[in-house]
Amino acid sequence: MSRIRIGISGWRYAGWRGEFYPDALKQADELAFAARAVQTVEINGTHYSLQSPDSFQAWHDAVPPDFVFAVKGPRYLTHMLRFRGEKVETGLANFFASGIFRLRDKLGPILWQFPPTYRFEPEAFEAVLRMLPADTRAAAAIASRHDDKVKRPHVKTDRKRRLRHAFEIRHDSFCDPAFVTLLRRYRAAVVVSDAVADWPYAEDLSADFVYVRLHGPESLYGGSYSDQALDRWAARLACWAEGGEPADAQRISPVSARKRASREVFCYFDNDKKTRAPFDAARLMQRLP
Repeated sequence: MSRIRIGISGWRYAGWRGEFYPDALKQADELAFAARAVQTVEINGTHYSLQSPDSFQAWHDAVPPDFVFAVKGPRYLTHMLRFRGEKVETGLANFFASGIFRLRDKLGPILWQFPPTYRFEPEAFEAVLRMLPADTRAAAAIASRHDDKVKRPHVKTDRKRRLRHAFEIRHDSFCDPAFVTLLRRYRAAVVVSDAVADWPYAEDLSADFVYVRLHGPESLYGGSYSDQALDRWAARLACWAEGGEPADAQRISPVSARKRASREVFCYFDNDKKTRAPFDAARLMQRLP
């Protein structure tokens, strides 16, 4: 299995038809088509609403055996509740009871995207890290506490699998070494988020995997990455996959990560209003062994 997986953020966009997808392709076959072109996909629908076990099963069945999905955590927790209050436990239970275990061996990292107004507060953030399950059995125990918002709950996992959590930050208060210290303590990752927006950019290594999101070089979600930019990203991904970090790594913490034998790397294109993403992904894949 490759240590580097290149993919796209979502796959169902009207603008892709006739550009990436053939006009005659059925909508139900879009994921299978995309999965032949890339190695991983972010499931974005989970961010906006609870999905169903049948949907997760269909996604699992549509892709090759070695394919991996990243799953985006619900904005109900990150944006609305902001991981505070008595409803958080039920919201987290509903997320895990919605069918995510149906992905089985194709379940990759879980992405938690914080809004730009979400500030870093060490105690509050550590509380978030503590409540997120480290494996699927712990997640199943949480899922069993779902409420009736989950119409067809699926709360069993076929076996114990480690869960990996990645955090995309968008407030400068996270530029605090204490943030990286907490991530390392809980083996979670900070997303390397490339965007023209005024969001923090950090390449700190805090887990045995790296999670990269490329939001566009010209505007937010806009533009195609140049050959030079893709060459640079290919070199960085390869360095991370080999267990090291680039000499010019932009870190929050002054403490670099220990060298590892290897790291698994996930990189997702989210650029040009979703139109250029699959093509840039293919160009980056060509640059990697």
